[in-house]
Amino acid sequence: MDSTDRSGTMDTTQALSGNAPGADASGADASGVATLAYRPGTTHEVTNQAPPLADYNLFTTDSALGEALARAGAGWHREALVRHGATLGAAPTLALADLANRHSPELHTHSPRGERIDALEFHPAWHELLKLLRAEGLHALPFSEPRPGAMAARCAGYFLHAQLESGSLCPLTMTFASIPVLQCEPALFDTLRERLYTREHDARDVPLAGKRSMMIGMGMTEKQGGSDVRSNRTQARPAGIASGRGAEYLLTGHKWFFSAPQCDAHLVLARTTEHDGLSCFFVPRFKPDGTKNAVQVQRLKDKLGNRSNASSEVEFFDAYGVMIGDEGRGVATIIEMANYTRLDCVIGSAALMRAALVQAIHHARHRSAFGRVLADQPLMQNVLADLALESEAATVLFMQLAQAFEESANDANAAGTVTEESGRALVARAWRRIVTPAAKFWVCKRTLAFTGEAMEVWGGNGYVEEGPMARFYREAPVNSIWEGSGNVMCLDVLRALERDADAAQMLFLAWRREAAGHAALSAALDRLSALLNGAPGTRETSARHIAQQIVLIAQAMLLRAGPPEVAEAFIAMRLDEHDADCGRVFGTLPARFDHAALIARALPPDYLAA
Repeated sequence: MDSTDRSGTMDTTQALSGNAPGADASGADASGVATLAYRPGTTHEVTNQAPPLADYNLFTTDSALGEALARAGAGWHREALVRHGATLGAAPTLALADLANRHSPELHTHSPRGERIDALEFHPAWHELLKLLRAEGLHALPFSEPRPGAMAARCAGYFLHAQLESGSLCPLTMTFASIPVLQCEPALFDTLRERLYTREHDARDVPLAGKRSMMIGMGMTEKQGGSDVRSNRTQARPAGIASGRGAEYLLTGHKWFFSAPQCDAHLVLARTTEHDGLSCFFVPRFKPDGTKNAVQVQRLKDKLGNRSNASSEVEFFDAYGVMIGDEGRGVATIIEMANYTRLDCVIGSAALMRAALVQAIHHARHRSAFGRVLADQPLMQNVLADLALESEAATVLFMQLAQAFEESANDANAAGTVTEESGRALVARAWRRIVTPAAKFWVCKRTLAFTGEAMEVWGGNGYVEEGPMARFYREAPVNSIWEGSGNVMCLDVLRALERDADAAQMLFLAWRREAAGHAALSAALDRLSALLNGAPGTRETSARHIAQQIVLIAQAMLLRAGPPEVAEAFIAMRLDEHDADCGRVFGTLPARFDHAALIARALPPDYLAA
């Protein structure tokens, strides 16, 4: 046999030895000129590329989350989170997120016979992700298995999954948030409880009577109003003689954003002829007789991010629904659902921060430039340490909010004379009603800059779709927009400060006591007080500044429960009047802080063995 195979390719062993045709053993050709050994398709050896981050434990490598879980009294859930963290960090699970986002859902409006079906087709990876979510009870845990710390346990698990994939969280968070609303309708809830609480994922598009589990979505906004839902024009008229709460209605109109149209039911706002205000309706995918409800999906939204999840535009053609809550009180009814989904927006954004941070640190530890590993270079350490501070501050904040949601169930005890117990309930209420919208504004907003900075650590590799950084960056804006944009949240903060003045005063007094003796924190509280006590006409103009200051103070107070160097670095950069550089670029920490130690806390050096 000659030195080439039948395709004409040179024998590999011969090429590696340098003995190519016409060359002697030294690698010179017949003319004596040295030649480069040729390997088909190879011009270089691949070096100095960071390996994909996989097979690590998302929970055990996160010190801040573990400490916050213990403070919340949810240590009983630690073993489950350790197991879940290992599953999410495994390479096959990470691949599911990529697949679900590369293969977006498809809408099939009609069957081959021309019947209207409005069926949605998802990649199998999507359903595997939903199986993981439900198996951990993240759709119902505090309601289905109530115990102290259950809300924090659920939020910690949600945070872990959100680092993997964001789109699959949308129908799950709406299902979770619908439960306290539906619980106020005992007759209806009794028919749904088992399917809402089960940890099984049932993807079949069949009537509820034949399903083992269910998901619930939302339909609030219309073309003419967006966040101004009071401008909605969808009409609801009684289907029979009865009207009002618990009665059956027929809905006609549209929804401009109808989240997760494949859900088994949606909570929808519509207007009755008997009342000026909007009412809330439970609109199932199938009518009681087993036929498909008259909710027609016009198209799926072509979104910037969140591409694994289906968002749609729909029209109602006498769609069947049941009124829940009092007639004309639909916004007040559904706002309870929005409060929970807003908390999940904070968690989802904090998770994007954490995921991008871990990827950035991992890359910096495996990539060299200008003769040194990136992670050892002072300026890169400054950037990573500053990102680590922001991420930990977001983590402790959402975990505290989770506790507040659980504790504020005792609001009824907060009326009348203020006792120690009622004082705690008032503080919890302030965290829930005032700090939550402020946190949604600030944390979600910071995530845009954060993911962009982390992408830059990766350089050009971060800007291409083969890695996760581009997906994180595209996901970042959605939580700022969904369930109320930044301005809406900041105005909600002002309204909550006015309506819950007693709770606000109790929270600020608690912060004053905690800040006693700390000059920077006390001064920050003074500046917040000046903003709140300014001329009423300027308060709305300053709403973003007020919300930002509330969140930064809240984060600083919470970080003081952890390592002092973390809290002091955060306070210096976010609240100290002389050093604060908040809102500008990451990576401007003073040299007096141990940047390497902050990075090691965020992701320990042995993270791949954890």
